[in-house]
Amino acid sequence: MMTVRRPTDGGGDSAIPAYRVDASFTHLRDPSLMTDVIDVLLAHRSVRRFKDEPIPEEDLLRAVRAGQQAATSSNIQGYCAIRVTDPVTRAALVPLTGGQAKVADCPLFLAICGDTRRHRLLAARDGADYQPNLEGFMLAVIDATLFAQNMVIAFESMGYGTCYIGGLREDLPAVHKVLQTPEGVWPLFGLCVGRPAQEPRTRPRLETDAVIFDDRYPADEEILASIDGYDRVMHDWYRDNGIDTPDWSARIRRHFEEKHRTRNAAWYLAAGASFD
Repeated sequence: MMTVRRPTDGGGDSAIPAYRVDASFTHLRDPSLMTDVIDVLLAHRSVRRFKDEPIPEEDLLRAVRAGQQAATSSNIQGYCAIRVTDPVTRAALVPLTGGQAKVADCPLFLAICGDTRRHRLLAARDGADYQPNLEGFMLAVIDATLFAQNMVIAFESMGYGTCYIGGLREDLPAVHKVLQTPEGVWPLFGLCVGRPAQEPRTRPRLETDAVIFDDRYPADEEILASIDGYDRVMHDWYRDNGIDTPDWSARIRRHFEEKHRTRNAAWYLAAGASFD
């Protein structure tokens, strides 16, 4: 069983089973540390080029433990991460993710999956029924996403750069064959991690009042007004970063003018999901 270490009251070091980690560390109540956490979050940007430096196992396990402390509905913990270490497997995933070379080149690549396999095995072991449905699929997707985002925050707090790989869903049947995922385990996205070999700028977001509302969803005119202001900001950002896009609206229009990854629903259903 994996063990992790945490500070003891006496200032020493104590190895304990991973499932018994108590995350209520008193030092986390230090306001200066809370400020550091927020600073890490606000400094997030996707890093697409990494130094050729391995990630120590200790850092990986710290990030995974941080991921596991994310909220999970009813403590279901419907997620897993497949660490892809074999160079041949990494290379095989590159064309399946839209030709993203960083999948092969980054020091650490994780395939983040919704995982209901353990729940199915538990039910079969105990002679109980397992009833897949839409809610179960959504719980796995949400749990896996929260798990991954906590890991990203942990990695970035240790000075690593990260980049999500939505392209893992580009060819799910082929990804399934490469990763050999069983029924009830659904690849959702990848995650590249490593020391940054570039320092990209943070990308502006919508104004805060465009995403948090009091009591009701605002009128369409208010939504469009917030987009107009954001378009002006993103026009300058795209220009300064050499991106040939006039504004955010143009980028969004192009994205939603066509359907993407239309075979995925059928694959998830064939792999044990249910949308009922």
